[in-house]
Amino acid sequence: MTTSGARIRRWTRAEYERLIELGVFQPDEPIELIGGQLMVAEPQGAGHYTAILKAARAIEVAFGPGWVVRTQGPIGLDDESEPEPDVAVVPGSLDDYRSVHPSRAVLTLEVSDSSLSIDRERKGSLYARAGLIDYWVLNLIDRVLEVYREPAADPEALYGWRYARRDVLAPSGRVAPLAAPAMMVAVADLLP
Repeated sequence: MTTSGARIRRWTRAEYERLIELGVFQPDEPIELIGGQLMVAEPQGAGHYTAILKAARAIEVAFGPGWVVRTQGPIGLDDESEPEPDVAVVPGSLDDYRSVHPSRAVLTLEVSDSSLSIDRERKGSLYARAGLIDYWVLNLIDRVLEVYREPAADPEALYGWRYARRDVLAPSGRVAPLAAPAMMVAVADLLP
């Protein structure tokens, strides 16, 4: 008797966007294209959603005009990935993205509780591979902000990349986004 392993069907961004156009997925369905795989996002509790809104407000203040702070909006990273980070900062205005999703964010933030290992490893490796230089994980379990910087190739990482630098900041800590170095964001302002 011959047995074979499970096969995984990988998707491209073009195929994924076509499925959306055809109405295969509902508009509020929490699905992301990550490394060619369709992933269902974890359900959000009240604290998680509150943290997204608080983080977006604090980051909007830090960046000011000339930047768009997106919440749970798609970022077209490459041909096989279109994640929807909880918060992402992209240059320009809203009108710049009326016909295409942005492809690069200067700051990407994930709010994490049940998804902490996914956000650290899977999304961290994916964002590092895409060259996103400032990746923050708002860790609701430990009530800290994990700041990841300096993408580096690493054949052991899921997507061949990881962040070489990781700083963990307590609620009393403050951090300056790399793209807005004169502005400080208080970790306490992000936490629910």
